[in-house]
Amino acid sequence: MAAATGQLGVLDLSFRTALQRLDAAGRLLKVRSPVDPHLEIAGLAMQRDGDVAFLFERVKGHTMPVATSFAASPANVTTLFGCDVAGVRAAMERAISAPLPWETVSSGPAQEVVRLGADIDLGAQLPILTHTARDGGPYITAGCVIARDPDSGVHNASFHRLQLRGPNVLALKLDHGRHLRTMWEKAAARSEPLPIAIVIGGDWALTYAACSLGAMLPYDRDELEAASGLRGAPLALLPCRTVDLAVPHDSEIVIEGLLHTERFVDDEGPFIEVFGQYSEVGRCPLVEVTALTHRRDAIYYDVLGCEGVTLRKYILEAGILRELRQAVPIVRDVEMTRGGMYRFHLVIAVHKNSPLDEGLQRQAIFAAFAALKDLDLVIVVDDDIDIHNPTDVEYALAMRMEASKDLILMPGARCHEYVLVSDNGRRTKVGIDATVPFERHHEFLRASYAQVRLEDYDTTLAPGWSRPETPAPAGRE
Repeated sequence: MAAATGQLGVLDLSFRTALQRLDAAGRLLKVRSPVDPHLEIAGLAMQRDGDVAFLFERVKGHTMPVATSFAASPANVTTLFGCDVAGVRAAMERAISAPLPWETVSSGPAQEVVRLGADIDLGAQLPILTHTARDGGPYITAGCVIARDPDSGVHNASFHRLQLRGPNVLALKLDHGRHLRTMWEKAAARSEPLPIAIVIGGDWALTYAACSLGAMLPYDRDELEAASGLRGAPLALLPCRTVDLAVPHDSEIVIEGLLHTERFVDDEGPFIEVFGQYSEVGRCPLVEVTALTHRRDAIYYDVLGCEGVTLRKYILEAGILRELRQAVPIVRDVEMTRGGMYRFHLVIAVHKNSPLDEGLQRQAIFAAFAALKDLDLVIVVDDDIDIHNPTDVEYALAMRMEASKDLILMPGARCHEYVLVSDNGRRTKVGIDATVPFERHHEFLRASYAQVRLEDYDTTLAPGWSRPETPAPAGRE
């Protein structure tokens, strides 16, 4: 069970603190050979996708190093947060339930270097990666876009891919249904561009607030306040130089600009989407860059591989666990699975206390589908199954699920529109009841073994074996 949000204290989630924690834990793989931002860096990082973080120290043609995959695995996430999974989830819950105002500061390392106007050349000054040979060009993938609603003043923070189109021009992929698109449409109704600030390598509290994708935070909630709530203390924001916005004062890199409502390109893409498939070439609005600011020793950050989906794992788990516990009290824990891209598949652990609880496990399945539309498969198991271990979950399917009785189909339900096998965003959702009837639980008990720790014993993997000398029994010479 997650720790109470009041027990968390203040979390230091700055980019540099995350880097130091990963390095100290042996989870930062430092590549010291010269590497090319065109295809090579991405190809190397993908060889350990979903595992360690990377720091490429020598990037050809650039003085900035490149980092990636800080949040690509659960082990990395708990390391950069400095707490266990329960603490990470409690921080996400705090972001949702206990937002805090931010504070404004007058200076910070994010503006140690300031480039304006003709001094801006993004392609030369930033090591923007080309990820695969089919990409439509270099893309910024870790740009957290901050904008403000033209009417209410509420801030939105969200991630969007940004294609390099010129020295001071980017194309921003603006999907339907996103909060940033709503703000952009409001600006378009006024025939005005939308001022934005793009943060690369910012505070991880902001990163996680931005990754909610509106799934947990309504449009009228300020996501900078959510980031402060996640930290447990006000986020220190530094006013931008050319737009009326503010960014984390210790960010690595900030790109300021205007998201135009009347300037477009028709050939943005292709680019590999977060689910691993290429997008089509399409129409996108342009960003006119008005300022580039960064630390003197800035580190460029890139999101690739499974990190794009891993980022959403804990905030989605925290939100759906809260919903399920309110609706179905026997729910104990949830796990969004990596195979389901931390978005489409969910495993729920329940604890039945009496025969009267029988059937509630199936209500948990329906409640999960109602809480998160992108879910397509929900498996519910008893809490003696380790839901964080795919092998244990598969064991429950093998030994405790009878398809003729325990398979639940929901035809024609709404899913994510990027699922290619769907019918225009509709597919049959599947629920699996892999729990055992309360009255028969004793029949399914598994053998238990002594709780001993192998590391407490004298062991070796060195080649060679010989029988150790056995002490003579007492009383013999």
